[in-house]
Amino acid sequence: MFNGECYQPDKTMKLFKSYILPMIVLMMSSAFAYAGEAGEDVLDTGDTAWMLTSTVLVLMMCLPGLALFYGGLVRSKNVLSIFVQCFAMAGVMSILWVVFGYAVAAGSGGCAYFGWDKTLLFLNHIQEETLAGTMPESVWVTFQMTFIIISPAIIVGAFAERMKFSAMLIFTVIWTVLSYLPMWHMAWGGGLFHHWGAIDFAGGNVVHINAGIAGLVACLFVGKRKGFPGPALVPHNVPYVLVGAALLWVGWFGFNAGSAGGANGSAGMAMLTTQVATAMAVVVWMGLEWVISKKPTAVGAATGAVAGLVAITPAAGSTDVAGALAIGVISSVVCYFAATKLKHALGYDDSLDVFGVHGVGGVVGALLTGVFIREGYDVAGGMGQFLIQAKSVVVTIVWSGVAATVAMIVAKLLCGGVRVREEIENGGLDRDEHGEEAYNWEA
Repeated sequence: MFNGECYQPDKTMKLFKSYILPMIVLMMSSAFAYAGEAGEDVLDTGDTAWMLTSTVLVLMMCLPGLALFYGGLVRSKNVLSIFVQCFAMAGVMSILWVVFGYAVAAGSGGCAYFGWDKTLLFLNHIQEETLAGTMPESVWVTFQMTFIIISPAIIVGAFAERMKFSAMLIFTVIWTVLSYLPMWHMAWGGGLFHHWGAIDFAGGNVVHINAGIAGLVACLFVGKRKGFPGPALVPHNVPYVLVGAALLWVGWFGFNAGSAGGANGSAGMAMLTTQVATAMAVVVWMGLEWVISKKPTAVGAATGAVAGLVAITPAAGSTDVAGALAIGVISSVVCYFAATKLKHALGYDDSLDVFGVHGVGGVVGALLTGVFIREGYDVAGGMGQFLIQAKSVVVTIVWSGVAATVAMIVAKLLCGGVRVREEIENGGLDRDEHGEEAYNWEA
């Protein structure tokens, strides 16, 4: 239909140059700009919402979960001392983390064992728009703050009912600086374990083995409770124990699924494997009690749950359901005998089985992480991953043991001993260390 009358090349070219060509250039510029931004951190509100929720769940594990769990296991004259110690850890470790802890753990400088970045001190670099992956960095920092809170809080159960509050503060601060922060860097900050390819999804090495070994060292330094072992050293409030364990179980989904760093498939698998392993550990622990002592106990069920939670922690993101079931069975059996037989056979007084559950359970979980790996997960393969896991376990045990020894020696020197006087231990730490009593029997 085009002819000389209706087809005007000059006008067509003018239209192309004036409108169409600029639009093409603009579209190409946008495409190039988008390509340039690809890989940059972009805020995801779904990930942010899940990580905010996970942060609250992990904080709940310590306050009130661990406080109730430990508080119910001690005698009534010492329950407040446990609560105060847990609250103290929430306060002291939060400050330590923001002042310099994050700079040491997450700093890209330093070496394979310690990180360092002075720009991270006091978190002065964080603004409202500062991102860490798909979430505000403020959320990520606070999430990790809950980990540094609960790790030393776990340790206090090993020397419960007999350690000076001042010595406890000094010991936990020094141990955190010498052991927790380096372990964080080695596993999650690009350090030694990361270079090896070790898998520690949510803190098998960093939290549980680390704290369990420190607890063993601490209880050996402090010595046995008066009357250990004996019938007088029984839990004063079993419902507290069950409520505390239940809060730990629920909060652990934030601990493990939150370590996926967002609302994604990895978080979903971590949630599933955590529930499966814990459920199996409870059933096995109760079954062992039923067979051996003829009565499945409430404290046993609670302890079995914690053992399963501890063991699945390093493997939560890399195993499958069958692996989670196996980890639940094996960890429950091993931790049961560690808490009920090994402690008495060797004669150490780990008051609330910190080493028997967290230390031993953490080792079992870390090693089995290298065995029960789901198909498609990028690992060394064969026995390679197991050997890598074993190396990381050995380093963690030695490192934490040395750090805890140094911390305990310093605490002993500064406090004129780490153990309370005999009359204070007899009367209870609540009244003599904190000036209060949990129960007014005359009211």
